[in-house]
Amino acid sequence: MQKITDDLLASAQDGDETAVAALIARMMPAIRKGAAAATAPGLDFEDAVQEGLIGLFEAVRRYDAAAGTPFASFAAACITHAQQDARRAALRKKHAPLNYSVPLPNAEALPLPGPDPEEQAIASEQYAATMERMQTKLSPLERSILLATLNGQTAAQIARQKQLAPKAVANALARARRKLRGA
Repeated sequence: MQKITDDLLASAQDGDETAVAALIARMMPAIRKGAAAATAPGLDFEDAVQEGLIGLFEAVRRYDAAAGTPFASFAAACITHAQQDARRAALRKKHAPLNYSVPLPNAEALPLPGPDPEEQAIASEQYAATMERMQTKLSPLERSILLATLNGQTAAQIARQKQLAPKAVANALARARRKLRGA
């Protein structure tokens, strides 16, 4: 580990982000070593590294040079204590269900629940009523153009298929929509 100068430490205590980053880089081997020793069920390596970083920040905040202890020793002790506290917390019996449970799949992987039977019955009735209105209110041309549109065909495709002008297809679709809205 490289030596930590008093200037670097003072800059880090004053909130200089580059000094804090340099301090983290110099202390990272100690943090990783402590994290490897602190892993346990409920505390994986990355979490232990995070706890070590929290310990380092606490060391920067609390360090007093007048006490006579070198910063590297003080920081190493703070890092170790933070990681060991996290390990003890993870191993407490109150966390056992979390530590030994099987993780649930993420929400995106879960299938969406379907509609309940009541919603299905209502939707079925609405569909039947709409189909009946289409049969009674629309002409055969309007009905066929509307169904083709609902199946994803464009007005140009329908016009070619039925050998009509595109404007005639657009007018028939507008009439069908107007009739169904009015019903």
